[in-house]
Formats: sequence, structure tokens, C-alpha cells
Amino acid sequence: MQRIDILKRRRDRLREDIIAHLDVFLIGTVAKSPSMSGHSLTTKAKGKTVSLYVRKGIVREAEEMTKRYTRLWLLLQKLSRVNWEMLTLERE
Repeated sequence: MQRIDILKRRRDRLREDIIAHLDVFLIGTVAKSPSMSGHSLTTKAKGKTVSLYVRKGIVREAEEMTKRYTRLWLLLQKLSRVNWEMLTLERE
């Protein structure tokens, strides 16, 4: 099997994984500050850091959603590397 075929298969697999992570994710970090009694989601909005209150009942779910975003970001980086390799191979 040629290198380009391997990369195409890898790209297809990464696409599937990315699509699976697109439905439910949050961008940011869930943390509990020592000075606060609850948790907050820290994220960026219009170039500024924003903290949103996270109710006690949804902390675990919010943490899982932020982990999904981290995984999604890593998958996108891998897909970018595969696309770059394919581009350079096709131009040879």
C-alpha cells in the first residue's frame, strides 16, 4: 500500500472521530477557586477572559464537555498534519 493511501485512510478515520466529538463540547476550563464556594467555567469571549458560574449539579458534565473539546482540538491538529503530508506528497 502506498503512503498516500495510508494517509487517506488515516484522514477518513480522523474525520469520523472529529464528527463524533462535534455534538457536545465546551471551550474553556472548569475550576474551583479557593475564594469561591462553587465552580466556574473560564473561557474567552471577544478576546477577554470570562468566568461563568457552573451549578453544583452540572459540574461533572461540564468537565466532561471541556475534555471533549481538548480531544477535538488534538484531533484537528492531527488532521492538519495528515493534510499537510498529503499535500506535499501529491506535489512530488
